[in-house]
Amino acid sequence: MAERLRTYLDAVPMAVIIVDETERVANANRAAETAFAAGADLTGRPFVTVLRQPALFSAVEEILASPVVTAQTPGAAQRVIQIELPADGRPTLFEVTVTRIADGAMLAFADQTSQGQAEQIRREFVSNVTHELRTPLTALMGFIETLRGPARNDAEARERFLNIMEREAGRMNRLVGDLLSLSRVESGERKRPSQTVDIVQICRQALETITPSARDAGVRLELDADKTVQAKVSGDSDQLVQVFNNLIENAVKYGGAGGLVRIQVRPVAHEPVLRGPAWQVDVIDQGEGIEALHLPRLTERFYRVDSHRSRKEGGTGLGLAIVKHIINRHRGRLRIESEIGKGSRFSVFLPQAPVN
Repeated sequence: MAERLRTYLDAVPMAVIIVDETERVANANRAAETAFAAGADLTGRPFVTVLRQPALFSAVEEILASPVVTAQTPGAAQRVIQIELPADGRPTLFEVTVTRIADGAMLAFADQTSQGQAEQIRREFVSNVTHELRTPLTALMGFIETLRGPARNDAEARERFLNIMEREAGRMNRLVGDLLSLSRVESGERKRPSQTVDIVQICRQALETITPSARDAGVRLELDADKTVQAKVSGDSDQLVQVFNNLIENAVKYGGAGGLVRIQVRPVAHEPVLRGPAWQVDVIDQGEGIEALHLPRLTERFYRVDSHRSRKEGGTGLGLAIVKHIINRHRGRLRIESEIGKGSRFSVFLPQAPVN
């Protein structure tokens, strides 16, 4: 019977521990032993020595002191608590359900860590959006108040304030546009594109869009690709143009001090992470470079290396987050390399389209 119970418990994906009336572990499934005892057998050990958490021990004592459920007294006593426990060597947030059973109490541990992290990300996202919108809105309200009052008849001040208001309104409009774009990309991230596109042609389209602003900034754009080879990938052409528009525009804005931004397209016979042949597109600048500590966080929403400069250049802090999600949808990967004083290289790897 005990072996059969253990078989049933091992089939449960979450950690489960059964404590008997003497507050010792009567049974524990493999998930519990892996999480809380590095795979060691927990049977027979005092429960208080397995998880040294007073709140959890109090909940177990409370449930064990409640009446045993029978056919005449349905409705098992139950207690649900949220608690952080060390599991697999790391702090983990669990929702623990302690239920009275015939010969003790059963504890079921539902891992809530990812849910907690998602909630934290949501709170940070709302906070960031609020901050990004509040700044231009405050400026607009201040200028409107001034134009209605002291500057009502000052033509020079009115023109200057209207220009600033137009710039701040444009900033809000770009932010809303990027938020909508990010939402669309995230909602369709699981659906892999079915079209076949030429990645060199995609880069040419992006270059055509960026060339006028690059020329104004004194930056030369250069495409290095084999014209005799078609670089075919399975992709959404609009989204991929958006990816390279963003990467090239960033290279011009933040890395164009060297006067040249080069885009290289080349085949990779076997890309280890993608586990097959791929096309690699490098966007290379000769600018100031980015400190290594910033590189892992560049694709986070609203993360900026230089907040003041980014806002001055019209950045919303969402561009690389959008790039990351689009590349994820295409089952590709993004690699960022940079060295202070030598520039940056943003590399996009996309799986080669199957040959028909």
